[in-house]
Amino acid sequence: MAEVHHGRGYVYSIQYHIVWCVKYRHKLLCGQIDEDLQVLLRKIAEDKKITILEMESDKDHIHLLIDCKPQHYIPDVVKALKGVSARSLFKQHPELKKRLWGGHLWNPSYFVATVSENTEEQIRRYIQNQKQK
Repeated sequence: MAEVHHGRGYVYSIQYHIVWCVKYRHKLLCGQIDEDLQVLLRKIAEDKKITILEMESDKDHIHLLIDCKPQHYIPDVVKALKGVSARSLFKQHPELKKRLWGGHLWNPSYFVATVSENTEEQIRRYIQNQKQK
């Protein structure tokens, strides 16, 4: 069940399911790269005061279920998650640049959907089962 938060003069519960892919759908999110990515995304989210409720990748894409405030503008949230993680991963794993000749880790597009209390558990299970397909 989604947590209800209280702000100054408002009450909210906002969750998003976000998905984005590796450029050219290269299957790069494995092993240490995947582990480093998840640590980076949690750090970025913490810095932006966003809570990652669920996160899992499947070689060429990543799924997040996040909880955020009404003040968060979702395109800026995604831009921060993708941009900072890409720069950091290229520094930590210079071999990635050899596979991605354009210098971009992520495909420029992404998927985002709001999550209701009726769909939250279903989306959580879907994200948790990404590697089990």
